[in-house]
Order: sequence, then C-alpha cells, then structure tokens
Amino acid sequence: MALSKHKLQEKFSARRLVLPILLGFGVIGYMLYTNYEPGQVDTLLEASPLWVAMALLVLLVRDMGYIYRIRYITDKVLSWKQSFNVIMLWEFASCALPSVMGGTTVVAYILFKEKIPLGKALAQVMVTSLLDNLYFVLAVPVVLYFTKENVIPEINGLNNTLRDSIAIAFTFSYLLIALYAFTMFYALIINPKAVKRLILRLSQLKPFRRWREQMFRHANELFIASQHLRSRKANYWLHAGISTAFVWTARYIIIGCLIAAFTNLDLHDHLVIFSRNLIYKIVLFISITPGAAGIAEIAFPAFFGTFLGSFTTIVVLLYRLLTHYLYLVMGAIVFPRWASSAFKNNEPADEEKPVVATLPEPVNTQPMAV
Repeated sequence: MALSKHKLQEKFSARRLVLPILLGFGVIGYMLYTNYEPGQVDTLLEASPLWVAMALLVLLVRDMGYIYRIRYITDKVLSWKQSFNVIMLWEFASCALPSVMGGTTVVAYILFKEKIPLGKALAQVMVTSLLDNLYFVLAVPVVLYFTKENVIPEINGLNNTLRDSIAIAFTFSYLLIALYAFTMFYALIINPKAVKRLILRLSQLKPFRRWREQMFRHANELFIASQHLRSRKANYWLHAGISTAFVWTARYIIIGCLIAAFTNLDLHDHLVIFSRNLIYKIVLFISITPGAAGIAEIAFPAFFGTFLGSFTTIVVLLYRLLTHYLYLVMGAIVFPRWASSAFKNNEPADEEKPVVATLPEPVNTQPMAV
C-alpha cells in the first residue's frame, strides 16, 4: 500500500469517526431499548469505586506500556512525546480501519516520518507483530489449563454441536496464529535468505503470479527487516518481550475489572473472563467493520453476559468507551498537530512521493483497541 501525506490525512479524517460511532452506538442503543430494566441506573451508581479505579489504572498502565515499548524498540530515537503520538495514532488507525486491515502499514509510515529509516521502521513494526502473536500463542495454553471447559460460554439455544464448532474454529485460528508467529520468527531471525528465495519462487508459479509484485515487496521487506533485527542482543528481546506480556495482560484484564465493579468475582471467574477474552478477540479480528464496531457490541453479551445478566449492555458501553471511542477522539486530536510537525520541513515533491510500506498483518495487530 502506497502512502502519501494526503492519503494519510484521508485515513485520519473526521469522517473516519462517523461510521464506527454510528455502528457502535446504534447497536448499543438497540440493546438498551430491548434489555433495559428499572434499577439499572441505581446499579451503575453503586459501582465499586475500587474496581472502577482499577479499570482506569489498568488502561493507563497499558498505554504507558505501549509507549515504553515503542520507544525501547526504536532504540529511544523517539522522545516520550513522539512515542505517545505514535501510539495514539496507531490506536486510532486500529479503531477506524476494519480489524482485518489493522494499523501496521500506517504506523510504519508514521515511524518513517519521525526520521526513522524505512527499513528500520518496517523491522520495528514487525517486531511488535511477532511479539504480540507470540504472547497469544503462549498465553492460550496457560489459561486453558486453568479454565478448561468454561472457555466456551454457555448460551441459551447454543447446542453441543455448535459449541463444538466454535471450539474447532478457535483451535484452527490458534494454529494459524502459531504458524504465522513461528514463520515470522524463522523469516526474521533464523534464515531470512531461505524464506526470501521461497517467496520469490512461489511468485513465479501460475496461481500466485497475480500477486507477484506484492510478494516481491514482502520478500524484500522481510529481508531488510531481518538485517536490522538479527544483530540485536538478548537484552533487547528481553525488554521487548516483558513489555509485550505486560501490555497484553493489562489489555485482557480490563473487562474483568469492569465486570467486578458490578458483581462479585473470584479468581477463577477472572481467569474464565480472561480466557474468553482470547476467543472474543479472534471474533473481532475477522470483523469487516471499522474497529469491529457493532460486532464487538453484539458479541460481548455472548461471552460475558453470564456474569452480568441484563446489565451487560451498560458494561459493554463502558468498555467500548474506554477502549474504542476514547482513541477515536484522541487520534483525531493528536493527528493535526503531529502532521503539521512531521510535514512542515518537507519539500512539496517529498510530501507527494508515496512511501511503500506493505506489511503482512498480524492477527492481533497492535495496539488494537477493541
């Protein structure tokens, strides 16, 4: 995908906010209309201050973790302010674009405009993609061990055959993510030349010739990125890995904190919510709507409604306000100032010159505020 200043401005335009907001609030409005019961406002006012504070604290800590990670992965070339801008714009892109598209192409260009060479920017974005997916691959077996059969929610009208189908679909998705993660690791760290040759040979085959140009780009980008990453010492990967585990754990426990604000949960309940969140995110990833707007609201009760009953609609509204709509607003505020600074010293010809940044999209593209 070729990006220029005008194309980037189009992606961050105010009209990008309209569709996800209309979809999300439209679904929530309908859910409130059909599920509202007297006394829900009183329940909202009686929320546990401790757990509300915990949810806000986890949200803050999560964003600080993202800011720290991007600054560390870029070798501290970015200042704290620049790192904040990059994360806010990345979140906005994830919220304003369909989940299957993610925001990695956009953030590679943003890093490039922050004076990071394109090859390094591609490598750094690929590092976050690789680590995000490895976290998912490693976290799933751990939470499944503790929650077992409670992972697939009990839903009225959901027979055993359908529940088995959901379990099979999740297992298949997990295996695909694992394959993607370990393929990326092999391509970036172990043997990038062999992977590049394989991609180029595949592009010569008749079924793949229509994507020959894109495959050629992918092969070159992987090789360039690997050159920047293979020289990294263990300390670099340790910091990047710990910060990734930190931010994704925080990301997954926000729902548990919000639910705990309105009902009593024990440790096992929190683990079940955490594990269901892993499946919930897979559902959101395949959504074709911007930031999974509408789909996230519809799917939420199926996974977490058993803990809240009819009050689920209020909680999903709070959850989406904190993890989706907040970043739409923040991105719309940050982008104009960032753009004026990033492009102010460029020559007109340079502004219009497209920068090619075609990336293989991660399954849990990050950050993805859904």
